[in-house]
Amino acid sequence: MLPFNVDLKDKNIVVTGGAGVLGAEMSKSLAKCGANIIIIGIDEPGGNKVVKEIENLGGKALSIVASVTERTAMENAKTMIHNRFGEVDILINGAGGNHPKGTTDDECYQPQAKGDIKSFFELDEKSVGFVFDLNFLGTFIPSQVFAKDMINKDDAAIINISSMNAFTPLTKIPAYSGAKAAISNFTQWLSVYFSKTNIRVNAIAPGFLLTDQNRALLLNKDGSYTERSEKILNATPMGRFGEPDELIGALLFLVSQPASSFINGIVLPIDGGFSAYSGV
Repeated sequence: MLPFNVDLKDKNIVVTGGAGVLGAEMSKSLAKCGANIIIIGIDEPGGNKVVKEIENLGGKALSIVASVTERTAMENAKTMIHNRFGEVDILINGAGGNHPKGTTDDECYQPQAKGDIKSFFELDEKSVGFVFDLNFLGTFIPSQVFAKDMINKDDAAIINISSMNAFTPLTKIPAYSGAKAAISNFTQWLSVYFSKTNIRVNAIAPGFLLTDQNRALLLNKDGSYTERSEKILNATPMGRFGEPDELIGALLFLVSQPASSFINGIVLPIDGGFSAYSGV
């Protein structure tokens, strides 16, 4: 059920990463508001599944298998969208992710540590580059390609996906934290750049959500919280993890021109108070 309804009838909305847990939730919610949804990503079965779910709800959707880090693939995707639905009105840059080789095993470097521990000094630069490309270039390139359709439309919008890592980096994940900080900065930059074109550019920064993708990291086999989960919850004033559908109210608010026509360049935390809490 939608938290509230906005009129997106016949709007063509691209959702990169739309087959993922968060992307799928966003895609289906936007479709319920009347939008035509175009899912772009590399998960063909997942994309087709979300399209089927949208069609079963009476909506219209299309899944395109393409890499968001390849400009030619995005240009080809745009041609397919034009042939099916016409020009793009709204872009949700939802593609992103981390890579294990860009993650340390230790939270702080201990010179005397023994054993096979992957420290900062063992990080794989290619994997770090992969994380930056997926998150930053995977937002930069679709914005370049699809924003050309959106210039001077009455209610065009780009929504990027930042993270709590962009405010304060989490331990162990320097590549992902740095890439998401770049997304927040790029959101502000692009909002100014497009400010005379009617394209509003904003971002949402999800806090810690419990999904199938991170369940093994946050829950032990018996369902109890892991040590990392306990740290997260102790730093979250609301004392719980969020749910994917708790992002939807902010998303609908930011894509709705009547609701947020003078909001541009913000990064909105949806985090249960995590970013506001000093720990004391």
